[in-house]
Amino acid sequence: MKKKILYTITYLLLTSCLFLLIQEQVYAKDRFDFEEDGDIFWDAKTEEKVIALTFDDGPHSKYTPAILDILAEYEAKATFFVMGAHAEKFPDIIQRQVMEGHELGNHTYDHTTKLSRLSQEMKETSDILYAITGNRPTLFRPVGGSYNDAIVKRAEDNQLHVVLWSWDQDTKDWDGTDYKTIADNVINNLSPGDVVLFHDAGGNREQTVKALPLILDYLAENQYKTITVSEMMEKDQKLKEN
Repeated sequence: MKKKILYTITYLLLTSCLFLLIQEQVYAKDRFDFEEDGDIFWDAKTEEKVIALTFDDGPHSKYTPAILDILAEYEAKATFFVMGAHAEKFPDIIQRQVMEGHELGNHTYDHTTKLSRLSQEMKETSDILYAITGNRPTLFRPVGGSYNDAIVKRAEDNQLHVVLWSWDQDTKDWDGTDYKTIADNVINNLSPGDVVLFHDAGGNREQTVKALPLILDYLAENQYKTITVSEMMEKDQKLKEN
């Protein structure tokens, strides 16, 4: 009887260890795995002087038009990852973004971080953008830059591709950073193929608005061209095929 109990305990311990090892392998998947599989896009490996400017959380009634004015002045293009709730509130800004040649991406309906709500919010936002523009977004940026297989799968189910940003191009404008530091962060870390993270809503974005001309001046002086994320992804794909 004691031997049987000992065998049972040993079996349970071995089973538990095996389960933990399997779980560790599952959760050991990192950026390079997702990047190699093509499931998530961070930036392009190119020597061509191109950069993608991206803005999250909008549109905002004050900051988004101000950013659009600056982009128009510099003939620059950007990708805006918009929230469905904000798009519903400001459809005229959404229409302006499209008319001025910018790209729209999906950033959930109400900034959800709940996996149980994610697919529904993706669908809601895509439906809203389709109703306003006649086109559905093809890109999705998860809240906070969170990613895993479940998020990728839900994006795929909604015909969306997950997009993040270059590791050294988080401007931290969400953290009360002053405009000179925001500009310096972008300029000092600049590389061809970068995807830069800004925000045009979700708080006071005056510093982002003030930083943008400094960044665009530098890009122009150094012969950098701003393109949309989809254009950047196309360039990256062609490079991988060659």
